[in-house]
Amino acid sequence: MSVDYALDKYFNITFSDDKTVAYLQMSDWDKDFTCKIEALEQFLRSHKIRYGLQHDTLSRIVSHSEEYQYSRAPVAIGTEPVHGQNGRIELKIEMGDQQSLRPLEKDDGKVDYKEVIRLNNVKKGQLIATRIPPTPGVPGTMVTGEEIPCKPGKEARFKIGKNVVVNPEQTAMYAAIDGLLTKTEKGKINVFPVYEINGDVDYSIGNIDFVGTVVIRGNVLSGFRIKCAGDIRVTGFVEGAELDAEGSIDISGGIIGYNKGYVKAGQNVKSAFVQDGNVIVGADVTVSQSIMHSNIRAGQNVICNGTKGLIVGGVIQAGEKVIARTIGNTMSTATVIEVGVLPELRNELSELRAQLKRQVESMDKTDKALYLLNQLAASGQLTPDKLALRIKLNATKKSNTAEQNEIKDRMLEIERMLEDTGKAKVEIIKTIYGGSKIVIGRYTRFIKDPTQRVSFYYHEGEIAMVPLL
Repeated sequence: MSVDYALDKYFNITFSDDKTVAYLQMSDWDKDFTCKIEALEQFLRSHKIRYGLQHDTLSRIVSHSEEYQYSRAPVAIGTEPVHGQNGRIELKIEMGDQQSLRPLEKDDGKVDYKEVIRLNNVKKGQLIATRIPPTPGVPGTMVTGEEIPCKPGKEARFKIGKNVVVNPEQTAMYAAIDGLLTKTEKGKINVFPVYEINGDVDYSIGNIDFVGTVVIRGNVLSGFRIKCAGDIRVTGFVEGAELDAEGSIDISGGIIGYNKGYVKAGQNVKSAFVQDGNVIVGADVTVSQSIMHSNIRAGQNVICNGTKGLIVGGVIQAGEKVIARTIGNTMSTATVIEVGVLPELRNELSELRAQLKRQVESMDKTDKALYLLNQLAASGQLTPDKLALRIKLNATKKSNTAEQNEIKDRMLEIERMLEDTGKAKVEIIKTIYGGSKIVIGRYTRFIKDPTQRVSFYYHEGEIAMVPLL
């Protein structure tokens, strides 16, 4: 009788699902059982265990075998793979909160609108960002000695906007002009020149359409329009005007919309207050005082938690959170708060589906044409012009496939984001009054009585209300 066979009678071997741990348990023990550690190691090798032997545990099993009748002991432990880290773009200039226009407060507490705290200025040729390469990762090892593959990190790519250049090695980004550094909606890095108006936007100025950032040292009057590819900063009030920025909009005075015009930004909007206004932003709306009878749509959050922090009337939509001090009033003014609403993403998903359908139809035509050309090539009837067409169609097919994969990846990303209601929340720091309505996804909750310090979120098919921590 061989040693291996004899030990098979006494020991039972099992593996974890990924074969990174091998376990030993005594299946048949008697008091006369003895075994040498070499024989036990040989027995494990006969069961294809080649890596990560736990010698201390094996010694204990040999000397105190009775302990292992009822429990499994890990006798070999492999190594988990270490997946590679994704590459990243590292900004070399602090973007901060893009406070590119903030009036200077003097020692006596007065505000001087002529003096403005620094912008995110960059000089021509200045280093803006570097590209950090991904790491390859380290494979793991099963206890059987087989390699567990690791995932290498993904390459990061510069999102190149206006007036920036990248070196030939694609490792560094520089400013192409003197100007203001800013990020637009899709995360592109730009350097914009700044256009400043020392006064109101009125008939003497007219509408503004600018490639950079606009600074208004005054008010924007009703009926006027400002459109720009950078940020908009207004030191005074915005009336029923149209403001449209790919970056952020900062309004020191506030918005008195008269239910006309809109304030639209790819990134954030900050304002002292919003009254009878329409605000549409890609990220956050931050209001220090109050939002009255307005329509607000934010891709991420609506924050109104200053000293007053009041939201009354209108419809507030946020992709993630609404945080306010007070919602509604004692007169039960209808106030609608919707969270988890991402209309832009839904529209993008519909467009991507249509795009994918067009790509598939185009690919089908390309495949049919290539099939015929390949038939001709097989029978030696491919003329030079047909050969050129075949090369062109193969290139088209390759780029079409890459585009399809990009579309599918983005669709998957959006679908995951639409399903994620985990971030959708409404937080009331002080009081929410009757007449208010909370909407999360497909679910609605009407508020009948004033309630203090609460948070609303989606939970198992309904909108839950819990005390605010």
